Amino acid sequence: MTTGTFRRRTVALPLIALLLLVMALTRPAFATLGENVATVQSDQAHMRANIRMTRTTAYTTHELQSPNGTVVREFVSPAGTVFGVSWQGQSLPDLRQVLGKYFDQYVQGMQKRAGHGPRIIQEQGLVVQVAGHQRSLSGRAYLPEMLPTGVRAEEVR
Repeated sequence: MTTGTFRRRTVALPLIALLLLVMALTRPAFATLGENVATVQSDQAHMRANIRMTRTTAYTTHELQSPNGTVVREFVSPAGTVFGVSWQGQSLPDLRQVLGKYFDQYVQGMQKRAGHGPRIIQEQGLVVQVAGHQRSLSGRAYLPEMLPTGVRAEEVR
């Protein structure tokens, strides 16, 4: 093993451990990327959140605000599929819940990434961006091939 490989592993392993710890400590569940819109109602009840819905011609945004101030936006296509999720607040959402079947792909992407700063994962069919600092975190995840016609990735925010 080369010194560079060893350094990347020693940096990546604590980062992954920290990410998993943060996820274990967070309670809220959110709509699952790539799944049906039905998850939004259960999310609202679980978070005890207020919900506001905004419709455009290309998609519907369900904005949930929890009592602690965390805001989660779930972007739903006309076909009823969650194609994007964004969040901002004091803690990360449960990324295993948010990303669903894409979570393992995200973890693999994180293992390849070294360094500090915003985490950007662009794997085949999945984009996840997480940024911020303690008590001020934001991020988004979306499925590029599921973006409705005419919707740009920048709209998932």
